[in-house]
Amino acid sequence: MPYIIGTAGHIDHGKTSLIKALTGQDTDRLKEEKERGISIDLGFAHLDLPDGTQAGVVDVPGHERFIRNMLAGAHGIDLVLFTVAADDGVMPQTEEHLDILHLLGVKLAIFLITKSDLVSEARIREVEEEIEILTAGTSLENSPIIPFSSVTRQGLEELRTEIARRLQSCKKPSPKGYFRLPVDRVFVLQGHGLIVTGTALSGEVKNGERVRCLPSDQLFRVRSLQIHNQPVDIAVWGQRIALNLSGQEKPSIERGHVICHEKITLTSDRFDAFLEVRPTASKGIKNHQRVRVHLGTAERLAKLILLGPKQKVEPKESTYCQIILSEPLLALRGDHFIIRDETARRTLGGGTVIHPWAKKHKRAEPGLQERLASLRGEDLPGLVERRFRAPDSFHTAVFESERRGGSGAAGTAANGSLLQRRGGKTLHHGKQMAAP
Repeated sequence: MPYIIGTAGHIDHGKTSLIKALTGQDTDRLKEEKERGISIDLGFAHLDLPDGTQAGVVDVPGHERFIRNMLAGAHGIDLVLFTVAADDGVMPQTEEHLDILHLLGVKLAIFLITKSDLVSEARIREVEEEIEILTAGTSLENSPIIPFSSVTRQGLEELRTEIARRLQSCKKPSPKGYFRLPVDRVFVLQGHGLIVTGTALSGEVKNGERVRCLPSDQLFRVRSLQIHNQPVDIAVWGQRIALNLSGQEKPSIERGHVICHEKITLTSDRFDAFLEVRPTASKGIKNHQRVRVHLGTAERLAKLILLGPKQKVEPKESTYCQIILSEPLLALRGDHFIIRDETARRTLGGGTVIHPWAKKHKRAEPGLQERLASLRGEDLPGLVERRFRAPDSFHTAVFESERRGGSGAAGTAANGSLLQRRGGKTLHHGKQMAAP
């Protein structure tokens, strides 16, 4: 089973040094990073596991100015190595990174008290207590804590053992649906041409296949594939993949775009969602507030509309909402997203997409809360049954959106060729591709 390991933590808390000690690879690849001694953008490595497989590693920057880069690398993480420096303890980006990981649904973590060779045992116990208080009530509560030093190698072997143990306990289901890969890097390699990289969320891709880039809606052919610098004929969900693409004279691909199966064609500029507001959003979130939305590797300005009687949702509260994007992106039901304030200074909350192609709602729309709740809680077979037993317009629209996205049971129900017309545009979708 493929795994992705990510880092998190405040600036200068030893994330990159940790990965170098663990893998022997330096993830700071930019000249400016080496000159300044801090991580600015995402770094990548791989870790050999005891069973002979390799896990992809994504090292994220810790500075508050580069949170947008951290967010681009945080999706798809199975296990996070969360660093807290022994001398500093919990710092502002420690808290923000924790909020982000909690909102993205990351459940496996190992906390590393780095620079532990510089402090006393009493100080280490203090930092352990800070971590326990910070993680209380989050998805990372009760995670193991290991004192670590990249200088003395204290805790390194214990960390290797704990990584293997935690990943063995990770029983993630195979995601259904067509191939999707949010792009986190784009570059041109001499002699090869256009290269894009990212972590695949679902499906599989093969050499020679045609893929689509959304939202630019360009078709490409996959010339070659690599995983951890090794050529492969096929790559699947959960892997760090490099794709060599051809087929466009003037390709338009950037971080935030998605490489997907050619039969996925719809993007979204409005979606219904379930939103959780974090305690750090001290003023809460107001109805019609302008925010920044991070989904996959994409970032969009947006307007957030509360669905219900409230004009404001307070910290630690949850609610249903509709998010209207300034520019379209590819979103499917169940995708996680993060909300930050319009000035990109702090994380306010986040949640999951419920209906990626929602219509505009009226605030007093009868039964809206109940329908949103059933949609959030029901699995796809339940939606299929509801679609045919009680075909109201709300659930019919959701069923059609799942079928168009090639996801799960609804996608499987779309057997054969389906033509749907939306906004005057005819969309072609084929039979659901089997998940790898």
